[in-house]
Amino acid sequence: MRRHFKWDKKYLYWGITAFCVIACSILFFMALNYISDVGQGIKAIIHILSPFVWGVVISYLLCPLMRALERNVFAPLGKRIYKGKKDNGKKFARGFSVLFSEIVLLALMAALVYLILPQLYNSIETIVLNSNTYLANISRWIADMLRDYPEMEQYAKSVLDTVNSGIITWLQETILPGLGNIISSVTAGVYYILMAIYNIVIGIIVSVYILGNLETFQANSKRMLYSLFTVENAEKIREGVAFTDKTFMGFINGKLLDSAIIGLICYVVCVILDMPYAMLVSVIVGVTNIIPFFGPFIGAIPSSIIILMVSPVKCLIFIIFIVILQQVDGNIIGPKILGSSIGINGFWVMFAIILGAGLFGFWGMLLGVPVFVVIYTAINAGVEKRLKENDLPWESEEYAEMDHIDPVTRQIIKKPAEAESSSGREKKSEKKAGKKSKEKKGDDTQL
Repeated sequence: MRRHFKWDKKYLYWGITAFCVIACSILFFMALNYISDVGQGIKAIIHILSPFVWGVVISYLLCPLMRALERNVFAPLGKRIYKGKKDNGKKFARGFSVLFSEIVLLALMAALVYLILPQLYNSIETIVLNSNTYLANISRWIADMLRDYPEMEQYAKSVLDTVNSGIITWLQETILPGLGNIISSVTAGVYYILMAIYNIVIGIIVSVYILGNLETFQANSKRMLYSLFTVENAEKIREGVAFTDKTFMGFINGKLLDSAIIGLICYVVCVILDMPYAMLVSVIVGVTNIIPFFGPFIGAIPSSIIILMVSPVKCLIFIIFIVILQQVDGNIIGPKILGSSIGINGFWVMFAIILGAGLFGFWGMLLGVPVFVVIYTAINAGVEKRLKENDLPWESEEYAEMDHIDPVTRQIIKKPAEAESSSGREKKSEKKAGKKSKEKKGDDTQL
């Protein structure tokens, strides 16, 4: 007699699960074996798509400027020119806003190439060539200070001789040939120059397309988002992306503008005070000011050393000026541009910068704070939501004086000492109120 095989769904599911686990294990093992090849493939793809990456970055940075020009300048102008037309001058406003934003970008790049870089190179070359004179000046200045202390003078002189010889060797045998190698490589490496120009040009063209059709890209992104997720999850993702965009855009653009203002102020004051290497020092101060918290210190130290090699008195003046400038930036310029707070306290700012620098270097120091703000906000929102679901207090201040939480009433019970002190304060206030009421009654009876 022939028997028919009966499928059991339970065993079928188990078999499919076991197959998926084994397949994923094999894929994971292969990925570990060929991880270098996978990394090379990813790098090759990024290299091919680098012009588009540059285009997205340029679009992201120019978007606030483009929107400001469109809203405040070209949209009102377009309404007047195309009054009564179908689009009411919207294409005109968007086109000229994108055009002027790209012109601003090209102007900044031209200023960097033709005005700043040559002066930086000349300043570094002058420092290297005159290093013997500068170090001799520092040695003579220290010797004059320690003339009344011969033992300290002798020790300082021996230390300075060792340091001077090491610095001179490093400058003349490493830095100066390195500058020459940079120039020769730039002259000979035509391929790299052409590739850089190609990436920049294609990136600008891509940014023009993205900025010109920004609403279309945004609409398609939202359309895909709502097609892949439920409405509730899509809304959460959209809110998270909007918050991340707001955090990054505000921080990066604000920091760039703040650092540009600080660098410009530093350059003007250094020129007025006749400081040596004004352009080099101002660029160092402006660039390092982008880094939160540690930036002013990172920029002030090498700048002070550069000026110290020429004149100790001007170095002291420069340090005083930098302290005043950083106070103005921290209390006036920075809060006006970035706002009074970024949402986390100084401890977490320091933690984010140190962690970012250790993992990703300069870019980690620059972007560590906004990344941490996004992560910190997401975790804090999750904790708050979980506490609300459990009918527990969610504000941090309510947990400051907590001893425990009553499992029945879900109320915070304060520490005994603090509870006694608070009850004592309440009794004192009641006694004072009773005395005042008695005095008032006595005054009424006298009347």
